[in-house]
Amino acid sequence: MTSIRTNISATAALATLRTIDGQMDRSQSEVSSGLRVNTAADNAAYWSIATTMRSDSKALSAARDALGLGAAMVDVTYEGMSSVVNLMSEFKAKLVLSKEPGADRDEINTELSQLQSQMRSVAYSASFNGQNWLAMTDDNWTGFVTDRTVPGYIVRNGDGFSVGTVKVLDAINANLGGTAQMYPLVDDTGGAATGGMGILTNVGYSQELGTGTNWVILHTLGNPDPTLGTEIKVSADTTSDDIDDMISVTEAALSDVVKWTAKLGSAETRISMQQDFASKLGDAIDSGVGRLVDADMEDASSRTKALQTQQQLAIQSLQIANSEPQTILSLFQ
Repeated sequence: MTSIRTNISATAALATLRTIDGQMDRSQSEVSSGLRVNTAADNAAYWSIATTMRSDSKALSAARDALGLGAAMVDVTYEGMSSVVNLMSEFKAKLVLSKEPGADRDEINTELSQLQSQMRSVAYSASFNGQNWLAMTDDNWTGFVTDRTVPGYIVRNGDGFSVGTVKVLDAINANLGGTAQMYPLVDDTGGAATGGMGILTNVGYSQELGTGTNWVILHTLGNPDPTLGTEIKVSADTTSDDIDDMISVTEAALSDVVKWTAKLGSAETRISMQQDFASKLGDAIDSGVGRLVDADMEDASSRTKALQTQQQLAIQSLQIANSEPQTILSLFQ
């Protein structure tokens, strides 16, 4: 039945066109955003999971950055310590050489002085982000603590990801009042109460060995007080016993430096493993979120083309339905 009041065909065609337009909007949104779940209205459960996991991913990224800072500090310190190990080994070899009959002690002393300057230079240069664990001066001595810790691993808790710290360097007790303290390589502070507590500037090794002179590898720059140690030097007048004491002090200090370097190397490995784990974990989270909400672009593209065809047909159907009243009008002509 044809009605002049209600165009049923046009109404049906219009409803179909509206449905197709809605599907077209969703399909085009998938193509433009690359997401099949872009808002909570698309899929509340998946959207909630994806939003939470994206937040975790950002927290994990911040934790990875913190690990990177910790790794950089350890790397810089490790390189400094490794260099000093080599310099101290060469320093010891020069002392041994100075005991040989006919050795040119003046030349050897010049080489010893150069090695000592290099040790201090390395200690002062091993800085990162304003921190230096190897050289203590009047400007930074209050910042030295009992132990050194850095961000070393990632912890997952109810609030997301956070960073845990690991102890990189323990306190070393070099017979200074029997109290374990955190010692740098070089202590150039000016106060007698703190000066000379670095491994290379420390009289504790000589005191522990019971040497006749308080030998130190480096004299503290901040305080010339001779009670803080006598810097190792050789000359024609240096006795064989004195050189033996110098070698013993150097070996004792070198032993602690080697311990430090080994701990730093272990920390490097541990932090590197955590960085690798964090990177893989971040990739896994991103991949999981993608599986939940990412659009299948091939499917979305094919669906969009099909909907465009349906849209054109629906428009034509609506045009035909709208032409029906003209047919009725012609009956009265």
